[in-house]
Amino acid sequence: MARQAPPPPPEPDAAAVAHSHALRERIDAAIAMAGGVLDFADYMALALYAPGLGYYSAGQERFGPGGDFTTAPLVSALFSRTLAREVERILVASNGDTVLEFGAGTGRMAADVLAELQQREALPARYQILEVSADLRAQQARTLAERVPALAARVEWLERLPETPITGAVLANEVLDALPVRRFRRLAQGIEALGAGHDQQGTLCWRGKPADAELEAAVAAMEAECGAPLPEGYVSEWCAGLAPWVSGLADTLKRGAALLIDYGYPRREYYHPQRTHGTLLCHYRHRAHDDPFFWPGLQDITASVDFTLAARAAREAGLEVLGFATQGNFLAGAGLPALLEESAGGNPHRAAELAQQAKPLLFPDEMGERFKVLGVGRGLPEAEAPLRGFEFTDHRERL
Repeated sequence: MARQAPPPPPEPDAAAVAHSHALRERIDAAIAMAGGVLDFADYMALALYAPGLGYYSAGQERFGPGGDFTTAPLVSALFSRTLAREVERILVASNGDTVLEFGAGTGRMAADVLAELQQREALPARYQILEVSADLRAQQARTLAERVPALAARVEWLERLPETPITGAVLANEVLDALPVRRFRRLAQGIEALGAGHDQQGTLCWRGKPADAELEAAVAAMEAECGAPLPEGYVSEWCAGLAPWVSGLADTLKRGAALLIDYGYPRREYYHPQRTHGTLLCHYRHRAHDDPFFWPGLQDITASVDFTLAARAAREAGLEVLGFATQGNFLAGAGLPALLEESAGGNPHRAAELAQQAKPLLFPDEMGERFKVLGVGRGLPEAEAPLRGFEFTDHRERL
């Protein structure tokens, strides 16, 4: 019996269409200013972050069943509660007083981390959220007021990195994949930069132009590390903003550790010769596809993280790499099995319910293998490194 094709995604309503058209006008103007080809990183930055119009800057629902995708904190509170136990260990080891979360989404992770820390009598003096979207800040405030009203006053929002370096823990869950990336294609005669342009009908489409020196050098470094030139026609991405982002994190962290959680690969796996079309991924109403020009401003655009680049940037910025593991192995090491047992309280029905919640977080065919955790930090006693999350398995040698 033939499998039925999934139903098409719902059409956006009139207000959403008007919103997308307004962003499209700004994108068209940027393409014209760039001479007909807008570098993809610049297109992605507009599509996601243009003030009032980008996907993360406007007010539409993004997360959960009514949005475009879901995240681990929305799958189950077990994710955030397990992270909280690692956060507690970081706070103790660093004698820290602050937790800083990048891009807190709906605010669920912040609420669940705070609730778990309160239960364990390990609350930090402050919980900071760096969030550039005013709409998301409002949503996070509502979530915290609803779920942990007694703790909401402990939270402060930032629009930029704190001026005074912090001592404590940093959390970044699905943040790095939304950094704008440059897109390139390997040709016989060299490297082509890919970007946004128009076809003869004026529709947004991929257009190419000769790569600049920065992009050529980045691809040459990839090929040297992977041991061979990429195949002709190979298309992939490079995130020029990743190293500066990590450097900014290093400047912010006086003592403590950061957990960077995202989907991605070590460099040799990222630029594997068989990964010929790169990792660019878009989400619209829980449909994943690879067309970044579909309804600009109404869909998420992401690319997998080059964790080798992130780890190298951390070392160059003076941070120590504390561990690298799949999400499933990290959660297992950080205490999720013990948390399941404690939460079940000997009730077999509750134990079965919690086990079902944990499966998407742990299993290799769901989030457990695709998502990775990179731990970086400074100033922790030797006895505290690696952190518990990397005791189950640590694949730093793959970076």
